[in-house]
Amino acid sequence: MVTVVQASTEIGLEDTEVARKQPKDIHQELVSELVQQARAEGMDLVGENGLLGRLTKLVPESALEGEITDHLGYDKHERSTGNDGGNARNGTRSKTVITDVGPVEISVPRDRDGSFEPKIVRKRQRRLSGVDEMVISLAAKGLTTGEISAHLAEVYGADVSRQTISTITDKVLDGMAEWQNRPLDPVYPVIFVDAIHVKLREGQVANRPIYVALAVTVDGERDILGLWAGDGGEGAKFWLHVLTEIKNRGVGDALMVVCDGLKGLPQAIEQTWPRAVVQTCVVHLLRASFRYAARQHWDAIAKALKPVYTAPTEAAALERFMEFAEIWGGKYPAIVKLWEDAWAEFVPFLNFDPEIRRVICSTNAIESVNARIRRAVKARGHFPNEQAALKCVYMAIMSLDPTGKGRKRWITRWKAALNAFAITFEGRLTPTTR
Repeated sequence: MVTVVQASTEIGLEDTEVARKQPKDIHQELVSELVQQARAEGMDLVGENGLLGRLTKLVPESALEGEITDHLGYDKHERSTGNDGGNARNGTRSKTVITDVGPVEISVPRDRDGSFEPKIVRKRQRRLSGVDEMVISLAAKGLTTGEISAHLAEVYGADVSRQTISTITDKVLDGMAEWQNRPLDPVYPVIFVDAIHVKLREGQVANRPIYVALAVTVDGERDILGLWAGDGGEGAKFWLHVLTEIKNRGVGDALMVVCDGLKGLPQAIEQTWPRAVVQTCVVHLLRASFRYAARQHWDAIAKALKPVYTAPTEAAALERFMEFAEIWGGKYPAIVKLWEDAWAEFVPFLNFDPEIRRVICSTNAIESVNARIRRAVKARGHFPNEQAALKCVYMAIMSLDPTGKGRKRWITRWKAALNAFAITFEGRLTPTTR
């Protein structure tokens, strides 16, 4: 009797000790035990036949065994109705799948009548979760299908064809269509519009514009409204189509629209949102000015134009511009004409609060997005069709700011400007109906 009590006490103490341990502690002990065992056996952590590979093999195999048990209604090695002519286990078949740690060979159980449909590793599935995300991430960073294939072979020892990689990235197309047609906010303080050019190989290689619209929400967040593939040069007529689509998706008002100096674009904006202030991008004006000047004069021209776009008032800006024209007009009359033609859309921001000026006097907000897009596009050289180009651009913008730190900085930067917008455009940031 004493012995029994003593044994029970020992068992109780052991159970109490286990109960005290948190799940995290148990997990750490298990991992430690596995690593120690691997070291004792001289097993590497990664690589062919490494510990991670073996664990990756055990997990899906255990899950598959559970699936066929549920399908048949009895555990492995138990007596079943299969011996009386019903369905039963019928051995396994080997299958190699690509995983994050490389190719892993797993055993997939089978049943006699072939009715077992595994869910964890589906029939004809050759990649486990994580590989697709990795391929899409690499594609978003601008790697070509050949480069991704080579990377997976070199780092993970996985043989993934270019066609398979293209098939994986095609998965984003459904999400892209849904994203492109999603409802938008009823009002945006600022919408930046711009276009980048890609090369399409349709008969012959030609430049085609991809239109990008980026907005700042009333909460100060960045929202890319959509992507549109143009049919030729960057035209105001196509921009009217883009702006109309944005309006039809719920945007009833935009306080300001910042754009380049494209002829006809201000009229397209006015037709879409009559009360919107159209602001020409200063950066675009400067870049266009440099195209007419010799390289050795760029610094001097930039220095001479700075007092124009930093002037406190429109009158002061005009006075500084006349000084610029007097000095440089004889040598570069095209620059003077460029600024004169864009003057009506250049000066609006001079009438606003400095906080508003700071964020709308250029399209730097959208230029950072375009820079990421251009890196991805440049790596491809040219695209076979419009859909391939849009897919590349979409993946590039979806991979922006993966940590969320950029979003926080963006919101912080815009708070002061949004307060100035709320005062300057009183009542328009809070529409009563959508």
